Amino acid sequence: MTSPVDWLTRLVAFDTTSHRSNLELIDCVAAELRRHGVEPLLLPHDQQDGVRKVNLFATFPAKDGSTEGGVVLSGHTDVVPVEGQDWDSDPFTVTERDGRLYGRGTADMKGYLAVIMSRVEAIAAAPLARPVHLAFSYDEEVGLLGAQRMIGQFAEHGIKPASCIVGEPSGMWVVRGHKSINLFTVTFRGVAAHSSLTPQGSNAIHHAGRFIEFYRQLTEEWRREGPFDTAYPVAFTTGGVNLISGGIAGNTVPDSCEIEFEFRALGTVDTAPVVARIREFLFDTLEPAMKAENEKAGIELVVKAQGPGLEIGPDADIVALARDCGGHPTDEKVTYGTEAGLFHGAGIETVVCGPGEIAVAHAANEYVELEQLAACEAFIDTLITELGQDRA
Repeated sequence: MTSPVDWLTRLVAFDTTSHRSNLELIDCVAAELRRHGVEPLLLPHDQQDGVRKVNLFATFPAKDGSTEGGVVLSGHTDVVPVEGQDWDSDPFTVTERDGRLYGRGTADMKGYLAVIMSRVEAIAAAPLARPVHLAFSYDEEVGLLGAQRMIGQFAEHGIKPASCIVGEPSGMWVVRGHKSINLFTVTFRGVAAHSSLTPQGSNAIHHAGRFIEFYRQLTEEWRREGPFDTAYPVAFTTGGVNLISGGIAGNTVPDSCEIEFEFRALGTVDTAPVVARIREFLFDTLEPAMKAENEKAGIELVVKAQGPGLEIGPDADIVALARDCGGHPTDEKVTYGTEAGLFHGAGIETVVCGPGEIAVAHAANEYVELEQLAACEAFIDTLITELGQDRA
């Protein structure tokens, strides 16, 4: 049986930064699955700019041949860029120092994938009472795009798992809740003019500024009025305008301004009314004012990414199973988003539990501790045993 460290070395060597293809990594994983008698389902995305990406879903049937129910082991294959970061070693070569394995994706989240791949032979040989499924996605880091597409294809392919463990780095704590992620771009189209003739134009930046102030007040309202959940390190819904671009010269009325804004809502918060309130200000208040200045002015709102929050009760079966396999129970919730909310929203009980710490993800000198990989190994080994138990 190949070790997790060996598999991690192989997986990190594939540069699967989100703007690149993950096909070589998927081909490597698929070959290993086929070697043990499992034919994976490969679900390609709509190819863009010549970059090919693929989701992989594979099922190890129960001993009676059934494929329904069971547990999904889920993780994403893409990683964030390394450009502009000061690494002490090659980020795509696993380097061991002081009990840690350094490299891009070691924590987020190829360490989890490596442990799973090191146990493929054991899963294939186990007398499973319930099936084990693998779901490896693309483009998690740019908006949960791959998992959203894959889960949307489950019904088409007759995929009906009962539960899921998403192996994002949680220090092997069993996380039952996380915030949603909601990311938007809004473009304000004004009308250009010489800055000495401002009435002849429509200043896109000025109108964007009105929205920025509206949004700042909205986020302050969340901070002040809640709702609140003290299980999170930040106990309320948060948001902000994080990117802005507009104008061409100091003496020209700008005809365009683009801003990117996001909010991260508590798992219990319905995001639809929040989005409706934002749209109402943009299109019922601000856009008519812009068109009153100049009919050519207008607003365009684009949803870049939306991933639901996760909120699952402490008595859920998957929580008990993860705990019984050695995951550390906790009532604490996390502010970052994961694919778990998508699985859970599709009726699949889901928790987050994986090796490594989120604090080092995306940073230079990202690492996973060898102790964390060992804990995850023990977790997966126990899970295989647990899924071999016949339960009423």
